[in-house]
Amino acid sequence: MTKIISSLNCGNSPKMTFLKEFNIAFAKGDMKFLIERITDDIVWDIIGDDKIEGKERFIGILEKMKSQEVVELIIDQILSHGKEGAVNGIMKMKNGKTYAFSEFYVFQNARGEKIKSLTTYCIEV
Repeated sequence: MTKIISSLNCGNSPKMTFLKEFNIAFAKGDMKFLIERITDDIVWDIIGDDKIEGKERFIGILEKMKSQEVVELIIDQILSHGKEGAVNGIMKMKNGKTYAFSEFYVFQNARGEKIKSLTTYCIEV
């Protein structure tokens, strides 16, 4: 079971709530939630690692990542403005590793219902 710790200001708007739920779903491996909230032409740029283009490839990468169990997700900040948003925090893994991350999102539209692109910076701490 994944422990979730989130700053109190991480749900002050519908898009901030969306990003919080998206990150929680990612940590818990909730594939259904994630797949329903990305566009078919999603672009996920994992800086220093890979650039994933398209929903099918995105799903394939998520499947591979499911084996890396997150035991704690700490969300420090969530920001949103117009068609863009950002999240940063810490992920503690079952294997004992800890990662700091920042993610930058571009929504399909200003309503923020689906993610069109995602840029991830992730380092082991």
